[in-house]
Amino acid sequence: MGLAFEGPGDRVEGYVTDKPGVVVDNDLSLPTDADSNTAGRAARAVLRKANADCGLRLKIRKGIPLGSGIGGSAASAAAGAWAANLLLGRPFEKEDLVDAVLEGESVASGGIHHGDNALPALFGGLILTSPVHPADYRRITLGPALHLVVLLPAIRILTKSAREVLPTTVGFRDYVHNASDLAFMLHALLGGHWERLGPYLMRDRFVEPVRAKLVPAYADIRAAALEAGAYAVALTGSGPAMFAIAPNQAIGTDVREAMISASDVPAQGYVTGVDTRGARRCR
Repeated sequence: MGLAFEGPGDRVEGYVTDKPGVVVDNDLSLPTDADSNTAGRAARAVLRKANADCGLRLKIRKGIPLGSGIGGSAASAAAGAWAANLLLGRPFEKEDLVDAVLEGESVASGGIHHGDNALPALFGGLILTSPVHPADYRRITLGPALHLVVLLPAIRILTKSAREVLPTTVGFRDYVHNASDLAFMLHALLGGHWERLGPYLMRDRFVEPVRAKLVPAYADIRAAALEAGAYAVALTGSGPAMFAIAPNQAIGTDVREAMISASDVPAQGYVTGVDTRGARRCR
């Protein structure tokens, strides 16, 4: 599952060109080769799907810090696909762009099997997707307002590096434990029972214990968030970013300050909510 939240985002500025293909202009440490750039590859896939004989020039304005763990590569892929679609006169709906966005995200993830970031970036909201067939997804409608606290430590952890530390096999009992907790977590999300998420969200036996070692003061940040009133706290994706679920805006502010204070490295944080729109045109 992946959840899109309001806050920093990536922007892709695009222009139609006479020369076929995609050209990427960047003033950042991002690949300018379209095939090695998530936005560029996603845009190219849209051109191919539309049988377009024109080309595109893209400029990516990163609002999501590189290696932060909050889906920056997926955001650029979704923005690149949607920008290409708009520049072509919007021949496709978002549902038609799933494959293009997954192809773009594959640049960063190493394969097209990781829709948990890419599809929320495209559609917004909470998305359940299959790692075997990522184009098989479900959009989950959430209940009451969800108050999220996001912490961004000033360090970088690349997705591929974070995957290398994961175990290659898991025990049967641990597998059953995680499968059960996922079911109960989904039930709490569908019912809007945020206060019930903590036990199921915070006792993962596979990923979180390993990746937590990559984040300075992880245990202290987690403890501080809970003490300040958070329902639950965990890594976002590969980290180092962390998120917490708070009962309301006021407690969310307290949780944010507590998480920042507990961090061993400089960090910024904010209280936010769910982004239900996903990729869209900026005006």
